[in-house]
Amino acid sequence: MPFHLPWRKPAAAHAVSERKAAPYGFVALHLEGEARWTRRDYAGLAREGFMRNPVAHRAVRMIAEAAAAMPWLVYEGTADLDAHPLLDLLERPNSGQAGAAFMEAIYGHLLISGNAYVQLVDGGEGARELHLLRPDRVTVATDAAGWPVALDYRENGRRRRIALGDASGGGALHLKLFHPLDEHYGFPPLEAALMALDTHNAAGRWNKALLDNSARPSGALVYAPKEGGNLTDEQYERLKVELEDGYSGAARAGRPLLLEGGLDWKTMGLTPKDMDFLEARNGAARDIALAFGVPPMLLGIPGDNTYANYQEANRAFYRLTVLPLVSRTAKELSAWLTPLFGHGLRLWFDADQVAGLTGERDALWARVGAAGFLSEDEKREAVGYGKRGVAEPRSYAGARQETS
Repeated sequence: MPFHLPWRKPAAAHAVSERKAAPYGFVALHLEGEARWTRRDYAGLAREGFMRNPVAHRAVRMIAEAAAAMPWLVYEGTADLDAHPLLDLLERPNSGQAGAAFMEAIYGHLLISGNAYVQLVDGGEGARELHLLRPDRVTVATDAAGWPVALDYRENGRRRRIALGDASGGGALHLKLFHPLDEHYGFPPLEAALMALDTHNAAGRWNKALLDNSARPSGALVYAPKEGGNLTDEQYERLKVELEDGYSGAARAGRPLLLEGGLDWKTMGLTPKDMDFLEARNGAARDIALAFGVPPMLLGIPGDNTYANYQEANRAFYRLTVLPLVSRTAKELSAWLTPLFGHGLRLWFDADQVAGLTGERDALWARVGAAGFLSEDEKREAVGYGKRGVAEPRSYAGARQETS
């Protein structure tokens, strides 16, 4: 029998069907399309990930907000300085951002693009400001040997060059995550979850389209007259127009179809296996959370909850994701900024004030307090404090012991 594509007019009456010599015929249709992936640049990942995917959005916000809330400390030798111009600069980097908002933007750039660029603007007489450069507008400039020496920043058709590393005259700092194939740019976690990200977004779009169609898939309109024959051209065109104008779109979903003689509607249903896209969507969400280092339990994703309770998952989130990110950022900022304010300075963070780690800190203090064989000064050193009467750096002893 002749095969017609949807809505293609039937062949003319005088056309003669080709006859094959073989007694049986077999037609196989194999349609395979190439998957379409989100662009791997900063704009594509930001739009499809942070701006359109709730899992990626929440994961970036959780990490950036938790890391930005970490208090800063400045040490001179072993003494903790309560007030210092470097602390004032981090507390108010520029006139448009406070310290928490500035650091949140830094961590957001790192998580979405793998790179964060900070420029120091020196106004003279101790007036300094820190500004962020959008990653998609920055190109790393190298010397003849291939070493990065400056940043080229493009904005509104103009380009300006900022020296790297030299903060004395208002240079720039390039923060980047590890990239196995590129020595000049970092690798974003969101790109590692790109397949899961596109799967999750595609499942959401498919579900929305299905709901717009009254939560039912398409069907087939079958014409099988009892006496045989085909639709005339006029009947065919009229039927096509009626279906497109009267039964297409979300506003007309569920409208009953009035059929004439010889017409029958066959619904194409979905099997339970076909409806298992929800589990595929949850699996994609878990992969996105895994790439960022956020326990799925904290994002409300059902499935394999590895941790026994929410508190344990929250501690793992801080221990394995937030603290390492803040630690490497603190070291980079310290090496870049402290030479401006004198030698012997060191920038660090105060993990003792992290609410998510109070359980570990209380348990450490209880164990040390119960150790009767330790002196008072030894107990103070075990929890990160110096001897009584001597100013020592405040640090989280549990984190220091784990990383040592």
